[in-house]
Amino acid sequence: MPLNGPPPHGGTAPPPSLDSEAAARLLAEHGPNRLPEPARRRWWHIAAGAAREPMFALLLAAAGLYLALGELREGLFLACMVALTLGITLYQEGRTEHALQALRALSAPVALAVRDGVRVTLPAAGLVPGDLIILGEGDRVPADAWLIEGNGVRADESLLTGESVPVDKAPTPLPGAPQPPGGDGLPWVYSGTLIVQGHGMARVAATGAASEIGKLGSALRELSPPPSPLQRQGATLARRLAVAGLAASALLTLLLASRDGLWVPALLAGIALSMSMLPEELPVILTVFPALGAWRLSRRRVLTRRLAAIETLGSTSVLCVDKTGTLTENRMAVGRLWCAGGDATPRAGALTPEQEALLTAALLASHPRSRDPMERAFAELAGRAEPGAAAAAAGLELLREYGLSPSQPALAQAWGRADGAPAVVAIKGAPEYVLGLCALTADQRALALLAAEDMARQGLRVLAVAHATHAGDAWPSGPEGFSYSLLGLAGLADPLRPGIAEAVAECRAAGVRLLMITGDHPVTACAIAAQAGIATGGVLRGPDLDAMDDAQLARALAGAGVCARVRPEQKLRIVRALQRGGAVVAMTGDGVNDAPALRAADVGIAMGQRGTDVAREAAQLTLLDDSFASIVEAIRAGRRIYSNMRKAVAYVLAMHLPIAGLALLPPLLGWPVLLLPMHIVFMELIIDPACSLAFEGEPEERDLMRTPPRPAGRSLFGRGLLLRAVLQGGAMLALIAAAYGAAATLLPADQARGFGFAVLVLGNLALLLANRRQDGAAGALMVRNPVFWGIVGAALAALLAALYMPAVGAIFRVAPPTAPVLAAAAVTGLAMMLALHLLRERRPDPPAASA
Repeated sequence: MPLNGPPPHGGTAPPPSLDSEAAARLLAEHGPNRLPEPARRRWWHIAAGAAREPMFALLLAAAGLYLALGELREGLFLACMVALTLGITLYQEGRTEHALQALRALSAPVALAVRDGVRVTLPAAGLVPGDLIILGEGDRVPADAWLIEGNGVRADESLLTGESVPVDKAPTPLPGAPQPPGGDGLPWVYSGTLIVQGHGMARVAATGAASEIGKLGSALRELSPPPSPLQRQGATLARRLAVAGLAASALLTLLLASRDGLWVPALLAGIALSMSMLPEELPVILTVFPALGAWRLSRRRVLTRRLAAIETLGSTSVLCVDKTGTLTENRMAVGRLWCAGGDATPRAGALTPEQEALLTAALLASHPRSRDPMERAFAELAGRAEPGAAAAAAGLELLREYGLSPSQPALAQAWGRADGAPAVVAIKGAPEYVLGLCALTADQRALALLAAEDMARQGLRVLAVAHATHAGDAWPSGPEGFSYSLLGLAGLADPLRPGIAEAVAECRAAGVRLLMITGDHPVTACAIAAQAGIATGGVLRGPDLDAMDDAQLARALAGAGVCARVRPEQKLRIVRALQRGGAVVAMTGDGVNDAPALRAADVGIAMGQRGTDVAREAAQLTLLDDSFASIVEAIRAGRRIYSNMRKAVAYVLAMHLPIAGLALLPPLLGWPVLLLPMHIVFMELIIDPACSLAFEGEPEERDLMRTPPRPAGRSLFGRGLLLRAVLQGGAMLALIAAAYGAAATLLPADQARGFGFAVLVLGNLALLLANRRQDGAAGALMVRNPVFWGIVGAALAALLAALYMPAVGAIFRVAPPTAPVLAAAAVTGLAMMLALHLLRERRPDPPAASA
């Protein structure tokens, strides 16, 4: 198959395309059309990274000390614990890596191509040289190619040139030698660049590493995304606690060695203290929760392009939402036709001559191979496969197009006749604009506007249709240069998606304010808003917005529920005005001009089906099904993830306080040492899966979507959470220390250690139970979480093995407690559970959504 296509021919039929067999051969020859990817982290890379963590170094040091002392059992036990902890780390990292890989696969780019003469959507990786690709405004070019057909195509090539000004593209059948990016009037388009205007068809010339951006791929492989603000906060806290732990460990080691003259026990006590103060679980929480949360969201048809958006979702207070395709089905049908006073519901095959003329002009004012649902609705009513079929059947050839623009809300196209008669010009668009171009009397104009308003009141999207003729070779610069005759109005219906009213009610119950932003007529927008249950309040129109300064706009938005006749670029002003008022704004969008607003919003949400690549890349979330209900699910999931992260962080910080205190106090007070390195490892084997598995899978709270959003900027590690952790950990430390101090005076050292260790394990489980739910222990016992109960069962079984199996007890330096001693440990555990419950009652955690 030759790469050079034939000259353009009116745009009604594509040039020759590759067949599937030839494409498969070329794919095998040239390889996939993708950039060099960063190497996936293999298990040995993860293991090597984990082995460099301070906790592993301390474990290995303790194992080495035991082996040096000839204590083979203890040394081998700690070595086995190193391997087990490493296995847990590999499992956690593996889950995260698999989740991220699944997200990358979902977000892989696609391309609209022609194969076997049929338009198909392909993964961009499957494109080969010679493929025919369709490009439109907002698309990212999937491979290096030259334009063989095009209308007003302009491309942003700043990715390759650094120059932000878009360049014009000129189609040609024979492109000649490839040219470097950045030149005006060239036919070449380059992989990774953006089509910012126009549409066309191009022939692929180079893919993958052979493309211009592919030649830069080796540099891209070295790049990695920066940590999120939440990860930076967590790393800072962990680093401070680690430094404090190492300093305290060194001081304890020196104190004990100088007091007793025994360096080895002093070193073991110091290592135990260091291990107890290292919050190694914090990085796990901040990595696993967002990654798995994003994976769970993807199963609800919401793709998270930036994991940091998970943190922001729960605090969203204003949701700016499109009407078409988000609230509605984006499945248009022509509901009413108005022709010079005659208003009727059209029926295919039974149209009046006036309606036939209106419908024909509407098709001539549509892109020939359009995917726009409104233009396809006209074709469906006319019994055509696509809008351009009508022109092809009449032997018309597209001569000129006047595209949509912010100042020109209408599409006009001029068609030439084979017999040389004057060209036919058809236009359709916003009634106010099109009527202004037609030769109408004041009464005729008022009658048409009244009909448009009546249709809009019914929730219909209203377009005015007109036509004109043009003779000669000189073309006006804009559609206003023709003398149009009004043919009538078309009202298109786009029904609400199922379940929208329920989803809107759920949003409002969650304290999320809804603001509909649309280019529709205000009456249409209000009708749809009322059907959806959105409080309309005041209606802000695009022209009114232009007349306001920023302060006036902020005041107007405070009482508005609908923004109508809004141009895409005005969305940015709306977002910034809301943010200046303290709102956390989520914004939906799909077009090129929506990208600045999506980027500026706290959470940008792009449409996956009808959205442009530019919009998807500017946004943090992409709705794969374009459904408003998916946005509500994303807010719900974001709140649940953030709430569970807070629970896990509070549990980890609270638990490390009694462990650290019990590693420090007994040696200082002259009691038998309670915690040795093997005890710390035992506790970590409970804490690690509890924080990363049990809390991550915790079901949502009952009032999750009935509480207001949390204030913007509230840190996960705020004073409230830290105070709660200190109170819980301090209460546990006081009870366990008092109980162990009494046991140390009444029991032999190994039996007292067994008692104290049992109380610590039971206290850990009580703390885990107390932090599971906002409604306390009763709620935690009733809500299903198999992982939680698995951890509790495994911990109790391991504790009984350590206490009553002599071989295991010897490693832990504990003796089996008598029945009264075991009963005392259980009573102390219950007392801790009661104390933690009372602390929650006296100082409850803020609601999940606002915590």
